[in-house]
Amino acid sequence: MATAKDFQNHIKPNWCPGCGDFGVQTAIQRAFAASGREPHEFMFVSGIGCSGRMSGYLNTNGFHAIHGRALPVAQGMKLANRDLTVVAAGGDGDGFAIGIGHTLHALRRNIDMTYIVMDNQIYGLTKGQASPHSGLGFKTKSTPYGVIEPPLSVLQLALAAGATFVAQGFSKNPEELTALIAAGIRHQGFSFINVMSPCVTYNKVNTYEWFTQHLTSLADVDGYDATSKNQALSTLLEHEDLVTGLIYQDGKKRSYQELLHGYSATPLVAADLQLPRETFAELLGEFG
Repeated sequence: MATAKDFQNHIKPNWCPGCGDFGVQTAIQRAFAASGREPHEFMFVSGIGCSGRMSGYLNTNGFHAIHGRALPVAQGMKLANRDLTVVAAGGDGDGFAIGIGHTLHALRRNIDMTYIVMDNQIYGLTKGQASPHSGLGFKTKSTPYGVIEPPLSVLQLALAAGATFVAQGFSKNPEELTALIAAGIRHQGFSFINVMSPCVTYNKVNTYEWFTQHLTSLADVDGYDATSKNQALSTLLEHEDLVTGLIYQDGKKRSYQELLHGYSATPLVAADLQLPRETFAELLGEFG
């Protein structure tokens, strides 16, 4: 059986020393190993940004998509080859700004795959601009007088969009994060996992210490029930989204594949798509 080390290739990550994405990659590799599947059975699709580099660091099938477009690529791959375990990843700028439309519709569509967002509340690769998840008053190169737009409440938005699996982790706690990713992979439907992944270079506010002081583990919330959407929403409102753990899971809603007519037949990857010469000639004849 594959180990976590088997899911790392020979390329050394070039993130800044201390970047939260190191912890996320560690958790991903461990979760992949815990699934019992082999590296060739995974497809890892990433977007643009510091986190997007991860598709080049994992020993799996990989695809580096354009900015904000990791999810449509990943969903297409899952529909074409249902035998693959598909995981998409990106940053908060990639998923909550240019890619927000794809994110919302993926959440409501409920295709069986996992989406991991490495959330550092800033655009790191482009040297420090405000993202949709930057806090009010946060000063960056693009907001020298401070951010005046409230941060997007992505976890609440996910619940409102009809998500069937919503979780949040912290890159400093790879044990909990590994368990969340493993649970997301097992979930039959779309799994959304937001990860607080500090940028040590451009975000001097939302640091490891800041998150350690402000995050509340749902394991410490008495009587918390992750199957209750009402409790999930009220808890997020109470804690201003600063929680870790499994926030909500609906194991009853059918996945997109279960509802898609003809999906149970031959998958696209195994279908004979060759067009007979006679049929091709007939098609051309229509334009004659």
